[in-house]
Amino acid sequence: MKRILIAGALVAVAATAGYLVTQSSTESTAENASDNSDNNVVNSAVLNYIPENTPIFSGQLTPFPIKDYINSIADTYSASPDEIMSSIYASESYDPSNSKANFFLALIQRYLSTMQDADAFMTTFGLAEELQAYFYTLGMIPVFKIDVINPDAIWVLLDEAEAKSSFTHEQRQIKQRDYRAYQLTDTTETTQLELIISQHDNILTITFNSGLNDPILLENALGLTPVERSLADANTLNDLIKKHQFTEQSIGYLNHQAMIQAITSPDESLLGQHIAKLMSSQSEDPLLIYQQPDCKAELTGIASNWPRTVFGFNQFDINNDNTTFDMSMVVESNNQTILTALTQMTGFIPAYVSDLNNTVLALGIGLDVGSLSPAINNIWNELQQPSYTCPPLQQIQAAIQQNNPAMLGVMTAMANEVKGVSGAVIDYSLDESQSELTIKSLDAIISLSADDPRALYNIIATFRPELANVKLPANGNVVELSSLIPITPMPGINPKLIMHKEHMVIFNGDNAEKIAINQGDEPITATGIYSLSIDYSKAFTPLVTAAELSGQEVPQELLDLKDYNLRLNTGLQINEQGIEARSYINLKSNSATKP
Repeated sequence: MKRILIAGALVAVAATAGYLVTQSSTESTAENASDNSDNNVVNSAVLNYIPENTPIFSGQLTPFPIKDYINSIADTYSASPDEIMSSIYASESYDPSNSKANFFLALIQRYLSTMQDADAFMTTFGLAEELQAYFYTLGMIPVFKIDVINPDAIWVLLDEAEAKSSFTHEQRQIKQRDYRAYQLTDTTETTQLELIISQHDNILTITFNSGLNDPILLENALGLTPVERSLADANTLNDLIKKHQFTEQSIGYLNHQAMIQAITSPDESLLGQHIAKLMSSQSEDPLLIYQQPDCKAELTGIASNWPRTVFGFNQFDINNDNTTFDMSMVVESNNQTILTALTQMTGFIPAYVSDLNNTVLALGIGLDVGSLSPAINNIWNELQQPSYTCPPLQQIQAAIQQNNPAMLGVMTAMANEVKGVSGAVIDYSLDESQSELTIKSLDAIISLSADDPRALYNIIATFRPELANVKLPANGNVVELSSLIPITPMPGINPKLIMHKEHMVIFNGDNAEKIAINQGDEPITATGIYSLSIDYSKAFTPLVTAAELSGQEVPQELLDLKDYNLRLNTGLQINEQGIEARSYINLKSNSATKP
């Protein structure tokens, strides 16, 4: 299992690095995007070779400071490159005789060994300190392009990997453009697949060639022949940046409409033609049913209501020892009935939940319980309209009809006034003199937000006789919880209660008390559906220290988290454009936190 996790982590690191390269910029804010929203901020010759209806696109539209980024994360790796590679080589799935696998593992090893030294990384991969990059697909064929300043470094890197693995390339040329082709499939296989690597005008292109490709497709991928309808001809990227108020430096998206078109009308899109070729080898094509006129029309209508999933940055700041970014993923929707219902059920999450400077761990659930039942009923009704005639969609609607949410109103009736429940650990310490993990001090808070928390408490008290005689304090008064209900004493813990007009707050500790008192000034508004914050170093360092002092064996995974200077906040909210999942990440190098 550990080897699987390590291999998975390796893939995640590589994918994250690639994504950040194509999705990042330095010292950018959403305000910049707003100020320049009337300008054509996207201007790149590469866009001439990217179809306007590409299913997937991710582009770094202005130079990204790759050297600063590598410096900022250089010492955050917990396992050494040798440890990672040794675990992979020791894996049961590793075949030493597989030259293809050895070729790619040699490249991965070079990547890992240089990622902790920015200068070495730049030299090895022939990169400039700032670069642009693009990832997109031509039908099903992925294409990755990235700026290089020393093309020879790439050839040297590949030659070294070939020498170590005995996996070699075939040198080819198309329209006087040289490229390398690496055969990935066995010659006996029906469909052949090749890895294509080419460099021209200081741009490295990595793509694939297969039996799906017409010859023109390789010309498009290598930047020899522009596509007929390109992103350069459309205003798609500028429109998306303006619509979502992203920074103008980068954007990415999944094109749901293009994907549905490929399934319902394969002759009308390159992706559809590729899928059709793959399905032709099957005894029965399961997608034929979606190409019936009714299915085509109904699926096209659904895709029109949910056209894209868009990714972009609201902020990205990088220096040599600190990386901070605020990213949004928006599932775009034109279905106003569903968006309105989701907005109605959005509740309140207090500010302390997203305060990464003053919390260890926090979670907030914002639900307007009084609106929950009618909102879900509206969504349930909307999903049944119109009544579909496409057989697969009919089956889905039939399943939806069998799950009537009418009973939800009965279940939530007693909590109709609730707007949200949140909690946070502000700080904590463990007693290092004890042989078992024992809390020494705790700063923590739990809050219930409602239109009238007293009325809600009175309803609950009718079902719990032990609460019937408890008299809640006046608003703004702090009382010890033990004066109201019996509590088993615990070292370092003496919870208190404060009531506000719209909040009931239980807390422990001085810092939590300040937050609890100030929460009375926060009016209930629709701030989000959920929010989660964690400071990894603050959360896990006391645990590791106490375990070490007690003589307990500390798992390596926990040791790794202790040294991970990452602060993270994620949340879900509804806006006018759709469903937005937002992530804020601050990653500091270990050297930045050392005295």
